[in-house]
Amino acid sequence: MSTSAARPPLPPFTRETAIQKVRGAEDAWNTREPERVSLAYTVDSVWRNRAEFPQGREEIVAFLKRKWARELDYRLIKELWAFDGNRIAVRFAYEWHDDSGHWFRSYGNENWEFDENGLMRRRHASINDLPIAEADRKYKWPLGRRPDDHPGLSDLGL
Repeated sequence: MSTSAARPPLPPFTRETAIQKVRGAEDAWNTREPERVSLAYTVDSVWRNRAEFPQGREEIVAFLKRKWARELDYRLIKELWAFDGNRIAVRFAYEWHDDSGHWFRSYGNENWEFDENGLMRRRHASINDLPIAEADRKYKWPLGRRPDDHPGLSDLGL
């Protein structure tokens, strides 16, 4: 059930539209605005994120508020891995620090499934955290959208 306006690009995805969808998701998550991010998902969207299983936009918003209260100075890069029809697979890495100033790079993969309106109805994420020294950070753009000229994951060797 979507009950929301269409969110182009719509499935079935081409390579170009899948890349657009991935960058749109990256840009939204880099806002760190839970309510805004939640609008890309169906009202009954089902997630698996580490050991949490949010269902629906309200739980997604609550999850994202907790996430970004803990993962400070969050910066994310996503990259298309594969696509077919209404499904997209991405790999990603993000950097953040905790309230003690310890930095991490979190690596993962996501599998996405979209409805006919381009809203994500399923999101399955697997994520691993690697402690890093602040000097080893690779994502140093100002908070918000990654600049167009900033290297992606493959360019950074991640």
